[in-house]
Amino acid sequence: MGKQTLGLEQHIYDYLHSVSLREPEILQQLRQETNQHPLSVMQISPEQGQFMALLVQLMGAKKTLEVGVFTGYSSLIVALALPPSGKVVACDVSEEYTAIARRYWLKAGVADKIDLHIAPAMDTLDRLLANGEAETFDFAFIDADKTSYDGYYERALQLVRVGGLIAIDNVLWSGRVADAEVQDNRTKTIRALNKKLHQDSRITLSLVPIADGLTLALKLP
Repeated sequence: MGKQTLGLEQHIYDYLHSVSLREPEILQQLRQETNQHPLSVMQISPEQGQFMALLVQLMGAKKTLEVGVFTGYSSLIVALALPPSGKVVACDVSEEYTAIARRYWLKAGVADKIDLHIAPAMDTLDRLLANGEAETFDFAFIDADKTSYDGYYERALQLVRVGGLIAIDNVLWSGRVADAEVQDNRTKTIRALNKKLHQDSRITLSLVPIADGLTLALKLP
């Protein structure tokens, strides 16, 4: 995990930000506060957030899904990119971490766009499916416990519409997925999912080397 794009020397990374990043002040404030958090490494990089917001705008997305909220940077930037009637259905298990998110959503004026579910994400996703919400989402972002990634992906694939996009974070896992000597459960899970997605005929695939690796999976008919 990491808060900036892998493999870029610092001066290049700084230059990238200087000519590309257009980060609103509210997002800067949230990122700066989260940087003081003991688990700040879980925050996505600002260039990744901006990229996801661009994808959401390109798609004309109105209804999105987020699995893993933490302090709310990704949900906030997506909510800001959605039209006034847009909705983010967000899943997390932590009242503590998402309390920070709620504060910034309110400050940014997008709290009414975000429907936060505090429960195990798999339960929330299953409930959405049971409630008839299959193929009603335009975009889904998965960034939660890695050992459950495959289950989250399979449910997200049911929930997004044809032509909908699933974005999966941390798929390069600080390079550990490329090191055959690393065999812990989280690394093996991500490695297996990467291999599965490469062969998955239900999607069009691109693994983008931004931040810690972001897989984009476009649902096919």
